[in-house]
Amino acid sequence: MSKKALITGINGQDGAYLAQHLLDKGYEVYGADRRRVDSAIWRLKRLGIDDDVKHVYLDLLEFSNIFSVIRDLEPDEVYNLGAQSFVGASFDQPILTAEIDAIGAHRILEAIKTINPSIKFYQASTSEMFGKITSSPQNEDTKFHPRSPYGVSKLYAHWITRNYRESFGIFGCSGILFNHESPLRGMEFVTKKIAYAVSEIEKGNKQHLSLGNLDAKRDWGFAQEYVKGMHAMLQHSTADDYVLATGESKTIREFVDLCFKVVDKEILWEGSGLDEKGIDKASGKVLVNVSQEFFRPAEVDELRGDFTKAKKVLGWEPKVGLDKLVEIMMNYELKGEI
Repeated sequence: MSKKALITGINGQDGAYLAQHLLDKGYEVYGADRRRVDSAIWRLKRLGIDDDVKHVYLDLLEFSNIFSVIRDLEPDEVYNLGAQSFVGASFDQPILTAEIDAIGAHRILEAIKTINPSIKFYQASTSEMFGKITSSPQNEDTKFHPRSPYGVSKLYAHWITRNYRESFGIFGCSGILFNHESPLRGMEFVTKKIAYAVSEIEKGNKQHLSLGNLDAKRDWGFAQEYVKGMHAMLQHSTADDYVLATGESKTIREFVDLCFKVVDKEILWEGSGLDEKGIDKASGKVLVNVSQEFFRPAEVDELRGDFTKAKKVLGWEPKVGLDKLVEIMMNYELKGEI
């Protein structure tokens, strides 16, 4: 008999790739989201799996809804990927972010504890919980210091998952995932914004790209690989928390360089701070500028993960490097290839 999985946030990047992976493993997949409209399910359609996923209405703000869905479906595994996942928006909507990202996870755990404690639970934690880092790279034992309402909310969900594991024996795992990107990323994320803008500049549809902190360093991996790590966590004999990362970090500026490299443009950087500009070496045109609009109230300067534990215990490790990831994302923007 096939396993049954419930995925919240099914319409997001990770939800779509995870659904694809679980379907390939023979799972019966239920996708939970607040809405099911064509504009929301484009990722599932792009992967050709929309008809294979069974859609259910679930709102992380409503406990009775969560309870009835889990009670009626009786899933073997629940993957909580649903969230207000944009760091910038969390400063404008901090209470909503906390209700969805923090208390939403708590609602699911309480439902599982009450209905069937043997249901396995995956919580999508994040490297943003580290925030103002004290050491690098970051692993499962690194001190947390989140720098946004999003990071704080995710830290609550992370700790309440561990609490339910230790207090009630729930098989709850948290994946502390560092930045993971793909052609399915939303436009509100900087990597997608950059790849799309560079492709539009190349096509002659856009003049330049505006960004915030070019010095911010991130550990970027390929989302399609990371969802396999999520699944592996729930297949292990004991529940635990794991960092998924590449172990390498690059600046936003370097990510921009790699995207332009795909379209054979070399960028020369001049100036500093808000006056910094990225200039096309061949034409002399300014293609990148810096805007205060895109700076966060509290910046996270660098994140770099140590995936040693995931490799040792789960056998998981990244195979797609940043150069290849950028190539994958740019090919999608330029040619529609996924």
